[in-house]
Amino acid sequence: MTLRSLHLIGIAIVLTASSASAQGVVPAAASPLDQPIAWLKDAKRNYTAVKDYTCVMVSQERVKGKLLDENIIDVKIRAEPFSVSMRWLAPAKSQGQHVVYVKGKNNGKMRVKSNFLGNNIVGFVSIDVNDPRVTQHSRHTITEAGIGNMIETALKSMEGERPFAKTDVKIAEYKFDDRACYRIEMTRGMQRPEMPVYRTIMYLEKESKLPIRVENYDFPRAGSAQGGDLLEVFSYTGLRFNVGVKDADFDK
Repeated sequence: MTLRSLHLIGIAIVLTASSASAQGVVPAAASPLDQPIAWLKDAKRNYTAVKDYTCVMVSQERVKGKLLDENIIDVKIRAEPFSVSMRWLAPAKSQGQHVVYVKGKNNGKMRVKSNFLGNNIVGFVSIDVNDPRVTQHSRHTITEAGIGNMIETALKSMEGERPFAKTDVKIAEYKFDDRACYRIEMTRGMQRPEMPVYRTIMYLEKESKLPIRVENYDFPRAGSAQGGDLLEVFSYTGLRFNVGVKDADFDK
């Protein structure tokens, strides 16, 4: 599955900071961020019922100024103890790569099977989560993976930028991965530590409010794309919750 196969179908209604509707939108909000923050707080509460989930994650990141290949990854995540299994399906050069992490085990290190660790390394080896061989391929560590972390990161960002009143928010109803969603587009009018990216587009599953896709774009500069160059995109497709992942899924 590629990004082109993830259908974004039709705009049913557009909600801005100055408009409200019967869709549960906060009327006359003090900040256009109030509604997204309220939804993410709902998501945080709903996520407490999630014991584990599986999905296919489609991601692409810009690292050190270079937009890397799109990755398609089979993902299994367990909430407690926080555990992650990522097995690469694409691109071809990464196919078969497998990374596993369990919080509190293996001295905080990952177990990694990869084509990029060196010619003499075969099978799984233990690697620090901040190892340069990892960070040159991603803007994030495995400890930041998953929907739970996405909720926490987004909430912290929105609450931090809210006092500056420099964020334009547009909300629309979309369908993504055959799920009814709210599409939230946030554009920042200034750059600060609280606002490190120019534009964020986040898709919240309408019923649960869980984020299932996020796009981040850099601040525009000479020669960059209109709306800013893509920094990263993460999509969680084919989500299945509380399937009962096993200890063996993370034992490598």
